Amino acid sequence: MISSLRGTVLHTASDHVVIETGGVGFSVFVPADVAHIAITGEQLQLHTSLIVREDALTLYGFVDRDELEIFGQLLSVTGVGPKSALGVLSHLTVDQIAEAVTSEDDAPFRRVSGIGPKTAKLIVVQLAGKVQPRVVSTPAAAAVSGVAEQVTAALVGLGWSEKIAADAAGQAAEDATDAERESVQALLRRALAAMSQPTAGQGAKRG
Repeated sequence: MISSLRGTVLHTASDHVVIETGGVGFSVFVPADVAHIAITGEQLQLHTSLIVREDALTLYGFVDRDELEIFGQLLSVTGVGPKSALGVLSHLTVDQIAEAVTSEDDAPFRRVSGIGPKTAKLIVVQLAGKVQPRVVSTPAAAAVSGVAEQVTAALVGLGWSEKIAADAAGQAAEDATDAERESVQALLRRALAAMSQPTAGQGAKRG
C-alpha cells in the first residue's frame, strides 16, 4: 500500500499531478485545490489512497489527512466511486461535508458534478454519525467564522467552488488584521487579491 508520497512536482493538470520520488514519477489524482497550488519543480507531500482494480492501479492524493479519511468514508457509500468521491472533495471542504451530513442537507452534494439526487441523499444517510463538524471554541472565533462564511458565499457567487472559496476565506481571515476579520468587505477584498495572483506556471482556476 502506498500511503504517502513526497517529491518534486513534474507536471500538473486540472485533476492530477505527477510527483517524482526515488527516480519514479507517480501520477496522482487530486482535488482541484491541490492541483491549483501544486507548482512544477517544487516539493509536494500527499497522503494517498491506492485503488486496486483488475485493469488499473490508481493513486488519489490529499494534502490533509482528514480529507483522505473522508475520501475513504465516501467510498463506503453506495454508488460513490473514487472519481465521484474526489469530485466531492474538490467542491467541498471536510467541514462543509460534515456540516451538510449533520444537518441532513443533501443540497451541497447535489451541486457536485456526477452526484445525482439519490446518491446525494445516500451520502447524508450513510455518513450520519461518522463525521462531525469541528466546534468553534470561542465567541470571537465564532464571529470570525461567521464573517468568513459570508465571504465564502460571496466568492461562490462569483464562480469559485465552495471548497476553494472556503479555503481562500479562511486564509484571508488568518492573514487579516483584527479589524479586517470583523468586516466582510475587507476580508473579501483580501481574499480576491490573493486569488487574483496565479501560482507559478498556472493561471487562477475556478472550480
